[in-house]
Amino acid sequence: MSQLRTLIHVAELGSLSKAADRLHIAQPALSRQVRLLEEELGARLFDRHGRGMILTEQGQDVLRHALRVMAETEGIRASVGNENAPLRGHVAIGMPPTVSDILAEPLVAAFRATHPEATLRIVSAYSGYLLDWMHRGEVDASVLYDPKSARSLHLQPLLEEVLFLVGPPGAELSQDKPVHFRDLRATRLLLPSVGHSLRAILDRCAEDCGFLLDVPVEADSYAALKQLVGGGHGMTVLPPAPIYGDLEHGLLCAAPLINPVPQRKLVLGYPTDRPAPRLARFAGQAITAQVAAMVEQGVWAGKLPMPAGAVPGTDHGP
Repeated sequence: MSQLRTLIHVAELGSLSKAADRLHIAQPALSRQVRLLEEELGARLFDRHGRGMILTEQGQDVLRHALRVMAETEGIRASVGNENAPLRGHVAIGMPPTVSDILAEPLVAAFRATHPEATLRIVSAYSGYLLDWMHRGEVDASVLYDPKSARSLHLQPLLEEVLFLVGPPGAELSQDKPVHFRDLRATRLLLPSVGHSLRAILDRCAEDCGFLLDVPVEADSYAALKQLVGGGHGMTVLPPAPIYGDLEHGLLCAAPLINPVPQRKLVLGYPTDRPAPRLARFAGQAITAQVAAMVEQGVWAGKLPMPAGAVPGTDHGP
């Protein structure tokens, strides 16, 4: 079991020294575990080079099996242990950049309060990358936007997120005064590139209104979009939650868009080909609770999923 654990951490970090630091094991002992596992299996699991270690194709196959074995072991422990007892171990949770800006700190706080001896890795990337890493066993659970291929995932709805028009200070945008989407026809927009999920939503809305968006500058970095908007180079469309502080301090202004309302679904995904570790399930519970709290507080604009047994049409968020 220790050899499998070593394999997982060295594969994730790409370095024996970094894995040794994480596991608090001397590097020569860790190197010996890897060598013994390779000898036992009769296969080279890693390619060694000056910058670290990279899994071979056979190593990737072994890693997938190792992750399943460790997840099954965690499930056995959970079945005989105290459900409320603090857990040890490591978990990797994926989030899109706008979501990690909002949820990273509350998630870390929840782990420190409940499972202080566990180690948490927050992976910030776009949904396509997170899907691939979950399928490969490198991420245990992810928050995702509108996954197109979900047959291998168990998906739990989190939020239908509403997108706002965002401008620089003085653009006279107000959260109390919605902007008709057709009014973006003459607006200079700064948006992610074609193929990005947010851009696809906006392009569809514009097509429904009979025009094409004017996008002279594309930027896939939300930080870059905020900086460009703040510098007066145009407007963008974003969810208000990750820029809540900027709106509060008057660094940006924003208004909801209507007719149509651009929105996207936020879900929590777990791979179905292996049991979800308890730490991943705890992370999902903490994320779900935090999203609901932020919607109730008016920080995150959107609609929460309807609870089981709720009456259709009941309002569950602003």
